[in-house]
Parts: sequence; structure tokens; C-alpha cells
Amino acid sequence: MTWQPELDELRRREEMARRMGGADKVKRQHDGGRLTVRERIDGVLDTGSFHEVGAIAGKAQYDAEGNLVELVPSNCVFGRGKIDGRPVVVVGDDFTVRGGSADATIKAKPIMAELMAAEFRLPIIRIIEGSGGGGSVKTIETTGRANLPGGVGGGEGFFLATDNMSQVPVVGLGLGSVAGLGAARLAATHYSIMTKETSAMFVAGPPVVNALGHNVTKRELGGWEIQTKAGGVDDAVDTEEEAFERVRRFLSYLPSSVHGVPPVEPSADPVDRRDEKLMSVIPRDRRKVYKMRTIIDTVVDQGSFFEMGRHFGRSVITGLARLGGHPVAIMASDPYHYAGAWTADACQKVVRFVDLAETFHLPVVYLMDCPGFLIGVEAERTAVIRHGVRAMAAMNQTTVPWCTIVVRNSFGVAGAVHTPAGRLALRYAWLSGWWGSLPLEGGIEAAYRADIEGAEDPKAKLREIEDRLNKLRSPFRTAETFQVEEIVDPRDTRRLLCEFAQLAEPLRTPGRPRMLPRP
Repeated sequence: MTWQPELDELRRREEMARRMGGADKVKRQHDGGRLTVRERIDGVLDTGSFHEVGAIAGKAQYDAEGNLVELVPSNCVFGRGKIDGRPVVVVGDDFTVRGGSADATIKAKPIMAELMAAEFRLPIIRIIEGSGGGGSVKTIETTGRANLPGGVGGGEGFFLATDNMSQVPVVGLGLGSVAGLGAARLAATHYSIMTKETSAMFVAGPPVVNALGHNVTKRELGGWEIQTKAGGVDDAVDTEEEAFERVRRFLSYLPSSVHGVPPVEPSADPVDRRDEKLMSVIPRDRRKVYKMRTIIDTVVDQGSFFEMGRHFGRSVITGLARLGGHPVAIMASDPYHYAGAWTADACQKVVRFVDLAETFHLPVVYLMDCPGFLIGVEAERTAVIRHGVRAMAAMNQTTVPWCTIVVRNSFGVAGAVHTPAGRLALRYAWLSGWWGSLPLEGGIEAAYRADIEGAEDPKAKLREIEDRLNKLRSPFRTAETFQVEEIVDPRDTRRLLCEFAQLAEPLRTPGRPRMLPRP
């Protein structure tokens, strides 16, 4: 006698679970241009590596003799798998079963996914569609009561979701209409991505918002243009397959947890590679802009720059890259947006990015061209100085190795915080370096008003003063007093940065980072 009948029953239940919400619901999902949760899990993980947990959990129906008639699985699918051979946890919403709402949720499943990631120190990937296990108006009728948000034990799942950000890499994919708790789970990540045509994210969807007197579509309320520009989501792509590839690439730069260090990979790109265009990429006319991303792509390992949050806080560029195979966090100014000045959005972007670097032991490279904080009415309306102070605190509280290249401008308070205070940071200046407490433009007329107005030729006098002060502002004068340590040939930048990454290697210390207080 064997246990074959029970094994057959297990396989039958597993087969019912794999049907998800049924053929009609699966077809509706595909007709909407979206994959099912199981197809998504297969797409993001290494082939054949998924080990599912709790596959047959759900709501069952039995006949009069107690035999199983139907099993509707939970709308949460989770388990372990691998990405590039490294273990991860993946948890996904099954929109084919009650649209991902609480009626079909077994709350212990997503909670266990978060616990598994924390306990085994594994990255967690959340595939989110619908409310992510949140509520539904029908829940009141099906349960016979109203749910008190949070309640006793009710906040446990989301606490774990946010706490994991201090322990393991957390990635979120918004691959449909994501609302309520689902939106919160998508935001509580180190990297989030959505699809352009088939997804949207909002605290509450159009039916709720329009009931308050508005008239908006999903895309107008929370489409990718809205969310990436607001910083609610980091990136947007055309297809789900592109989203899976970006998730895999993002994780390749990070350790599995704070208890490890990011992996170093072999690099065929020579560390002493020099590029002649770096001698001419910065215009002599300081009013002209240039493409900072060209500089980034030139100095890092070829093809290694992975940009994050391109549409938010656009005067600052952030992303991950490699230098001689060593993973680093890249922060750079973008003169195409506010001349590289720090806006309130840019300051928020800096805080989140340097916290990512600090959490996962990534050395920071800052390619700087910052004329200071944004000034004007809009700057005051958005409290740029408050956000700026917070960004300054975040930079100063980092402990990871830091290297700054002053590419052109460094002015004002925002320009002052280009390396962490109170500890060693390497700093190099290009020949185009230009700095001071404030730019000369606009300040000479005020400071030398009497001299200019009393001159026979005021315009000639102004040019004379500008020429005299510009000579005093030469970066070589600053170097004479060791206020800037090294002025370098721009073509040597890659070699110097690769040396920095090599020097930083033994300083990458694993362990849970300290809490970083913010003003």
C-alpha cells in the first residue's frame, strides 16, 4: 500500500491552482496586454528555478460526500527562485482572482514572503496589480463587518514591507492598475518600475476620485508620465519583458542583503582607457550646456551605467555603474535642467539615492556641476532650502567611500556639500572648474556700483573688473592653498575613478547600517 491516492489529490489541487481565476479571466488578462502572475514570475526568474510556497491555499468547495469540487486559489503567489544564480524571494498578485482584492487574500502568504526575505537575507521582488491584497467595498458584505485599518496585527504586513528596506534589496513592479495598499507596497521599494500603456498607480482609483467631483481617467490620474515625474515610481518601460530585464540588472549591482557586499565582476574595459573628447566636452562659454550622460558613459565601464529616476528631480542624474568591475553609485549634475541647480525634487532624489548607497555599501562618485540651490519664487514655494538641508544631512551622514569630480560649477550652499563633512573624501577638479561663494554674474554691478557708475565708460569698467576677478578665480589660485587637492587632465578621469573603486574595495563593510537622523 502506498500514498499514491494522496499524491494524486495533491497534484489535482495543484492543477486547479495553476488555472488561477479560470480560462475566461486569463483570457481577459491577455486581451488587456498583460501577463498572468505565473508568466511574470517565470519571466523574471532563471528558467525552472521557482519553488512555490502555499500553492494550494485558497477557497475550496466540496460535494455532499466531502469530495473536492473546485479550488479557487489565493490571489497571492509566492516562493523562492534565482536570478543569475542568486536566490531571491518573489511575491505576486493574481489579478485573475477577484482583481487582487481582500476577498480572495490569505494574509499570511505575503507576510511570510516578507519574513522569508528578512530571515534568509534575500532580495524580494513584488509583482503588484490591483490593491495588492487591500480592501474592497464588497468585503464588508462578505465578512459581515467593517475592517478597522491596521487594527490588532493588521499593520504587521506593511511594517515588514517597509522594514525590509533596511535589510534587503526591495524591488516593485506595477504591472496593472495599482491602488491603495498595492500602491504603498510599490512605493516602499529601492527600485520601482511600471509599464507605460497597461499600468497606473494611485492612492485611490478614478471611481473614488471622480465621486468627489473630478473627471479623470486612469492615465490622467496615475499614468507613468504622472508617477515618474512626481517620483512615485522610478522608471517606466514599454513591455513587461523590459521590466523583468531591468529588475534583473538592478539587482546585479547589489548584495543580497546588508550583511554582504555588492559583487565585483570581471571587466574587459581597460582601467586606463583615455578618451580625447573629454578635453572638449565642456564649452569654454559657461552659458552653454553639455551632455553629462556622455561623460558618465565615457568614464564608467562601457555599457554599465544603469540610470534610476530619470524623469524626477532632473537637475541631478542618479544611477549604478561599474568601474573596473566594481559596483558604484553615480550621482551627477545635469546642466540641461536648471543649469544643474538643486530643486526641491532634486534634493529628495539625492536623499533617497545616497541612502541606497549607504544601505548597500556602494562607494559614491559625484560628477559635479552645481551653481547652487534653485532661486526664485518657485524655489521658495517648494521650500527648496528645507529639502536642501535634508539632502546635505544625508550626504554628510554617509560612511561609504566618496569621490567627487568638480566638472565645472560649485557655488553657494548646495555647492559646498559636494563631499561628506568631517572625513576623507577624494576630490579632483577638471581644468574647467569654476567656483566661489556666488557667481560673479549679477554680483559685480552691486559690489562695484560706485566704480562702474563713476567711470567714463561704465561698460569698459565692468569688463575690466570682470577680467580682474576672473583671473583671481582661477582654479590654480585655489590649488595654491590646497583648498582643492588636485586639478587633473579630464582624460585621466576613468583611471582615477577606477583607482578609487579599487581603494574602496576593502572598506566595504557588511552589516546593518545605523539609522540616519534627518532634520
